[in-house]
Amino acid sequence: MPRRIVIIGAHAAGLDAASAARKTDRTAEITLITEEKHAGYSRCGLPFVIGGQIPSFNDLIVFPQSYYQMMKLTLKTETKVTKIDTGKKAVETVDKTGKTEEIPYDSLIIATGASAFTPPIKGREKQGILPLRTLEDGEKIDQAIKNGAKTAVVMGAGLIGLETAVALQERGLQVTVVEMLPQVLPAMLDADMAKIVQEMLQQKGINILVGKAVEEFLGTEKVTGIVAGGEQINADLFISAFGVRANTQLAVDAGIALGETRTIKTNARMETNIKDVYAVGDCAESTHIVTQKPTVQQLGTVAVRQGKVAGINAAGGYALFTGVLGSAVTQLYDTQVGVTGLTEAAAQRARIETVTGTITSKTKAHYYPGAKPIKVKLVVEKELQRIIGAQIMGGEEVTQRINAVSFAIQKQMTIRELAKADTAYAPPLCETWEPIVLAAEMALMKLR
Repeated sequence: MPRRIVIIGAHAAGLDAASAARKTDRTAEITLITEEKHAGYSRCGLPFVIGGQIPSFNDLIVFPQSYYQMMKLTLKTETKVTKIDTGKKAVETVDKTGKTEEIPYDSLIIATGASAFTPPIKGREKQGILPLRTLEDGEKIDQAIKNGAKTAVVMGAGLIGLETAVALQERGLQVTVVEMLPQVLPAMLDADMAKIVQEMLQQKGINILVGKAVEEFLGTEKVTGIVAGGEQINADLFISAFGVRANTQLAVDAGIALGETRTIKTNARMETNIKDVYAVGDCAESTHIVTQKPTVQQLGTVAVRQGKVAGINAAGGYALFTGVLGSAVTQLYDTQVGVTGLTEAAAQRARIETVTGTITSKTKAHYYPGAKPIKVKLVVEKELQRIIGAQIMGGEEVTQRINAVSFAIQKQMTIRELAKADTAYAPPLCETWEPIVLAAEMALMKLR
């Protein structure tokens, strides 16, 4: 009898799990269930449709219907899983017409993701607070702009918040970003690097208020303004970018254990505490490669890697997930910003003593036309002199440098080894001295 694999969730983690399971077991019956109308689209692309770089929201659908047919996957959209019965090894579902069904499984993969949330702020039940998490969310924001919105407040200065703020400004809106913490990109950058990003955004005309929490939503039925840091700000459009919370209720109700991050606890095979039940993506816990402690990294790259591991294991194969570094990159106007590993602040919280090396350089030979600035900051663990993090920003070539440092951290490279790295050079492509190597030398000077 063919193996029955049920996957709850049909985005990055769920689809990569299904694809890996299919490649591992050609005969398995694989069912994907999602509450959304559209499956398999890129959430990360939403701000870039709003900004106009990508023509349509439909362009974000990565997996067309033909893919599911080719891979022999059963996809159930607009269908909610109401219960996981781990004793019976079945899930109960209800579709949009109200029809219920019980689907048995041999292996279950929970890829329920995360949902945008608004903190318990006075007046949050009012209408007009728009998150940006789903295709429908993106369409609502786009429609509001087409309906003549001229001003916007973005609440939260994380990755999605800033990407959305830039997108709205590119569509001609006057944008204010409100962030409770004292800096932008608080999870991604240290204060010294965040300051550069903030100043660049302000020069482009975005109003940024840091260290100010949203205290109240104003308006009768629909939000017309907010109070933040005692100041009233009125606008036509209000974007909730406070962050996301893992969708774990279904798992908790089924007796599946959560870890210390309040996401689903998993081992290196992405197995939960219940036999034949796996968890992946934004709802699952990971281990940080540097600290070896549980962490939650709600990134598309993590979702697809975890999905692949769970899919292979659920289909009878063997694969391990080696952990995360939180490598991430974005582009805000013409500035690229990237991170991998621990920031100085995160290392401090993990009680790791560090030194840093920072350098400002150029992306091409300084005499070559079109050379753009680049700034590299390396974070080094003092005792063993191992590289544990990097933050890079510049006009180009940030992604592959972040990737290079990510490889170095994973191979436990020391700052001494990095300072001696053999790198390439040509005037139109890079400087004779690679900026990462120069930053390594700066850190070494402090260690001496």
